Parts: sequence; C-alpha cells; structure tokens
Amino acid sequence: MTTPNVRLEQGPSSPRARVEGTPSTLAQKLIARAAGRERVTVGEIVNCRVDLAMFHDSSGPRRLAPMLAEIGAPIWDKNKVVLVIDHFVPEADDASRRIVRFARDWAAEQRLPHVHDSQGICHVVLPQGGHLRPGMFAVGGDSHSPTGGAFGAYMFGIGATEMLGVVATGEIWVQVPHTIFLRWIGRLTAGVSAKDMVLQMLGRLGMNGGQYQALEFCGEAVQALSMPERMTLANMAAELGAQVGLIAPDATTTGWLAQHGVALTAADIAPWHSDEGASGIRHAYDASALEPQVALPHSPANVRPVADVENTRVDIAYIGACTGAKIDDLRAAARVLAGHRVAPGVQLLVAPASLRDREAAEREGIVQTLTDAGAAWLPSSCGACAGYGSRIPEGATVISTTARNFKGRMGAATAQVFLGSPYTVAASALRGRIADARDVLA
Repeated sequence: MTTPNVRLEQGPSSPRARVEGTPSTLAQKLIARAAGRERVTVGEIVNCRVDLAMFHDSSGPRRLAPMLAEIGAPIWDKNKVVLVIDHFVPEADDASRRIVRFARDWAAEQRLPHVHDSQGICHVVLPQGGHLRPGMFAVGGDSHSPTGGAFGAYMFGIGATEMLGVVATGEIWVQVPHTIFLRWIGRLTAGVSAKDMVLQMLGRLGMNGGQYQALEFCGEAVQALSMPERMTLANMAAELGAQVGLIAPDATTTGWLAQHGVALTAADIAPWHSDEGASGIRHAYDASALEPQVALPHSPANVRPVADVENTRVDIAYIGACTGAKIDDLRAAARVLAGHRVAPGVQLLVAPASLRDREAAEREGIVQTLTDAGAAWLPSSCGACAGYGSRIPEGATVISTTARNFKGRMGAATAQVFLGSPYTVAASALRGRIADARDVLA
C-alpha cells in the first residue's frame, strides 16, 4: 500500500494531500510541489518556484550586485532571501574587510530583512534562525547547501549565474533525479557518529557515488540520530557527488524546529517521505558493526578504519566546521577529554559552528571542560575549513572534523589533513596520534 502523493496548495506549512497511484520518492514529491505539479517522473526537466535562497559574503553580494545592476532587475522577494556573513569574518586583512564591508553595505541598501552577520556558519545558522522546514524547495550559494535536506527540504548548491536567475525571478529548472537509498540498520555504538557513517559511505561509493542524484538516508540508525547528526549526513552528500541529501522528517525534526521557533504539526510533515515501493537504487549498511573511520590525505574518499592509521602523529587537532562543531559534536569531544589534557606538542583548536552552539556549550560546561583540556577557542565562522583566517601552517599533520581535506584547502599545501569524527579528533589530541575514542571512553 502506498501513501498519498502531495501537492502543497499554500506553501510547505499547509499541505493538502492528493492521492496518486504511482509510488513517488521524497525527492519527486518535493520537486512536484515546487513545480506546481501533481507528480513528476525521473528525467523530466521542470521549472520550480524557490521558497528560499541563501548566500554568504563570499558567494553573494560581491557577485550578485553588479550582475543585478547590469540587467536592471530587483530582488524578486526579499523575504525569501537570507544573507549569512560567515566566510571572511573576523576580517583578517584588507581584502576580507572590503568583501565584508560590501556585503553589509549592499544588505543595508537593499533593506534585506534576513541577515545573519558573524553568527556562525551558514548551514547551521540557517535552520537555527527558523528559515527551513519540511517541504521547502531551496537553493544556496555554497556547495554544502544540501544540509537543508536533513529537514526534509529539497536544498542544493548553485553558482553565481544560477543564483542571479533565482534572485531575479524566484525560479530555477531542475532535472528530476533518481533516488539512491542509503539504508542503515542497527544502532551506532559509543564513540561512533554520523561522521563515521558518511566516511564509510565515501570509502565504499567514492566521491561520485551520488552521481548528482538525490540521496535519501534512511533506516533505524538514521532515525535514531539527533538533528545535528542528521545535518552532518545531509551536508556531506556534497562529498558523495549528489545534488541533495534527504532525510524524511519525523518527531525529532519537529521537536528541534520547535526549539528554534518553527511550530509544525504531524500533518505538516506527513506527506514528506518516500512511498513504499518507490523506485531507486538501494545500498545497505550496518551501524552496529561500524567502527571509527578516518579519511587520509588528500580526499574525503580515501577512507580507512582508524585502527589502520593509529600510529600517525598529529600536530593539530581541529574541531570546527558545519560537519564537526555543532553542539552534539562539542558534546562528543567533551566526553572524550573530560578530566584529561591534550598531549604535549598538540594544538587543539575549537571553532563552534555557531554562536548559539557556543552559548549552549558554555551553559553545559563543555567550554570549561575543553578549555581545561588545553583547547584554544576560535571564532564561530568558516575559518580554517575554507582556508580563511586561521590557516593551517606548512608541514603540519592535522586531524580535523571538516568535510574536505583537499591539498591546500585548509592552508598550506604541504599540510597533511586527515578527517575524522569529533570523537576521533578529541582522542587523537589526547594521545598525540590518531586514536580510537572507544579506548578512551572505555
């Protein structure tokens, strides 16, 4: 038996279901609603109405303003635009100051109502600001915009020219993707997290495993994850080469959104899931058997179990970025480091993903725990993840919670950057070498 296909007549907050006989995937339902269609089929090219467009100081005003002026077009709907200033703050040099000043001046000139300045990383600030909800169709001027899929929204990254079209018209075309179902059975064990799940998938499927299609993360282990952990999965759909990474919304979703000012009912989220029997490619994983994973330089898909590289000495342990410094990530690091000090010669750097996460960590005593362990605190911004501000020095060996470890991305091209979960990064800081957090937690 299949559940109804859906069209939202008045937007994603008030769904009215219309029954269709053919099973549809979540991706198809979201696109159909945005296209004003009762259903869509894989391979179709359709024009979609955009509910929200997000861009930041690097991808937004400095690129969009001159193009909008050239074509003489206004912003189609300022209430549907969100600007996050997160890449070049705090300003480290004159170039950064010019970029940030331009973004602030343009936002003021345009009277944009939704501007988050120096509040944290866009992919975290956006949902914390109450801008996302299930059923939405959204675009972002950043490759990790699929983070929005954790909330049951169809959100993907686009370039400046595509964003110009969206900002001027409120529309964009898409080709309806195949769905690749990534089902996780069982439950994660202590010291293993969503970051290990996505690294496992990268090791198996590679960076083109998503084939610019729709990934849907599902199964018991995914349903058991918190929203910050789900955001990590959806975010790194980009590393898997997908257009979007989706998770069907549930009570965990509505509970988290309620805490951030978005009140939804069960009826609001009921339509947004794949029908039983919907077609797609399927892969299965066992969460209970998963051990900590690490990506070796210089690719997120160059993955091995932590046990294979445990003797690798580290100079810097970096807990930061949208995939590794949300409140649950900081909690994980604190569990490992409570009552301990980092190894001599190791620099532990912590850059909370947002000011809200930093404040929550302060209330819970996490900031004090990590400070006592020897952590140095950095601003809540993209920072070293994107090679801005706190750059990684020449020749350093780094274990990082970031999403990417391409040569030179975090700073010096001679740096060797390994990727791991917050558990793994914290344990590595403690041991002075890449380490399995389960040994510490035990």
